[in-house]
Amino acid sequence: MPIFTPAAGRPAVAGVLAATAGLAAAELCAAIVRPQSSPLIGIGSTVIDATPTPVKEYAVRTFGTYDKPLLLASITIALLLAAAALGVLARRRPRLAQTATAALGLIGAAAVLTRPAAHPADSLPSLLAAAVAAFVLSTLISRLPTSPRPTAADTPAADPDPGTTAPAGRRRFLVTATAIAGASTAAGGLSAALRNFTSGSSERSRETITLPAPVQPAGPRNTSPGFYTPVADFYRVDTALAIPQIDAAQWRLRIHGMVERPVTIGFDDLLAMGLVERDITLNCVSNEVGGPYIGTTRWLGVPLAPLLRQAGIRPGADQLVARSVDGMTLGIPVQTVLDGRDAMLAVAMDGQPLPPKHGFPVRMLTPGVYGYAGSCKWITEIELARFADFDAYWVRRGWARQAPVKTASRIDRPGAFAKVAPGAVTVAGVAWAQGRGIRAVELQIDNGPWEAVELLPTVGKDTWVQWRHPWQATPGGHSLRVRATDDTGQTQPEQRATPFPDGATGWHTLAITVA
Repeated sequence: MPIFTPAAGRPAVAGVLAATAGLAAAELCAAIVRPQSSPLIGIGSTVIDATPTPVKEYAVRTFGTYDKPLLLASITIALLLAAAALGVLARRRPRLAQTATAALGLIGAAAVLTRPAAHPADSLPSLLAAAVAAFVLSTLISRLPTSPRPTAADTPAADPDPGTTAPAGRRRFLVTATAIAGASTAAGGLSAALRNFTSGSSERSRETITLPAPVQPAGPRNTSPGFYTPVADFYRVDTALAIPQIDAAQWRLRIHGMVERPVTIGFDDLLAMGLVERDITLNCVSNEVGGPYIGTTRWLGVPLAPLLRQAGIRPGADQLVARSVDGMTLGIPVQTVLDGRDAMLAVAMDGQPLPPKHGFPVRMLTPGVYGYAGSCKWITEIELARFADFDAYWVRRGWARQAPVKTASRIDRPGAFAKVAPGAVTVAGVAWAQGRGIRAVELQIDNGPWEAVELLPTVGKDTWVQWRHPWQATPGGHSLRVRATDDTGQTQPEQRATPFPDGATGWHTLAITVA
């Protein structure tokens, strides 16, 4: 027998309205307590943690920056469907439905409380959601219309209770449902207003910051068009379903663990230490061959190595563990920070304080290392530890402990499956091998010989290199393929490999049509 029948319509609506009211109350409470205490955020984050790596990679590859809204929408839809089923159940088994509603609330509370940076009060929105949903469901079910009992044919029908006649019952249900829907909408609007206010706290703090001039400027900017990625277009890949809102005046960084002298630093202390300016290319390990998750900008920050030396690294400490305000952990070899590269605590991109989604007020940046290991956003802790004692978040999920960026290249113009006119065509793109630099880039057209392309001026080994090549395009279909060789003489391998567990490999190849 199907669960949802015409007779089950109103109970199902009652369940959906109850869930909507509970979620609205929870979001309002979370806007007051902490955005991260939202049961949707807690469940979503738990789902992200539990999702197998291949599925995560598919989501990033397929949906890009829309993966998080899609996840939250999917969870909401699943909850509403479950709520509809509970509404139907509540008509026949009210106690069982109430128990299931309470269980959903406890699941939300457990999901929130198991987050790394959770506080006890974070359970309040989930518990409130369960209480409100249970009350609303009970109220709506009690107002469902009932039919009068049939009477014998030879017995005059008694006047039914006006409160139980179908028309009157429908009116009662409709009035109550409308009131609940209105209250839920109002609560949702108020929570959105509060979220907009609190979500602007980082921006308000950001607007008060005056960045000092760097003690080590980066020098003249590269003038090649497209060398720098606009901050608005800079890629974002992380697990944060709610962007942390941090007041720079309240921010603190604690350096502790296997150190002689633990250090705590405030934002103003950091700015007073003397900032350096560097052009650095940052890329994500999830980037497929030819993918978009890479960008170059001018960063401003404090060198990290002197801070570690100031704290005094104890013998045996071989891992630097960076922790975000939301509990995310990243780990890199200590030697990676001490080997002379421009590892820093970055406070600005392209001359402006970091945007909230890129780590405001401070993020760690380690040139030549994929972001999942060396570029902690919203950083609040640095712990000196040992690899033998601790695995960071992504390492526990199978990603490599060592995360050096691999030599790679990409064709940007013309685009895949582009149609171009015959004659002179400029093929162009970028290549990168941060920390090593690019020695040569070669282009192959169809199955012809590899041809060396022109490398445009760059500013150092920590940025990508732009390249271009003139081509006399002839009518027909063509394939373009690119490969790069770094300054150590290593050419990127042809064999394709997925990003997991330590970065993608393969030659970027695309097809175009000349007509």
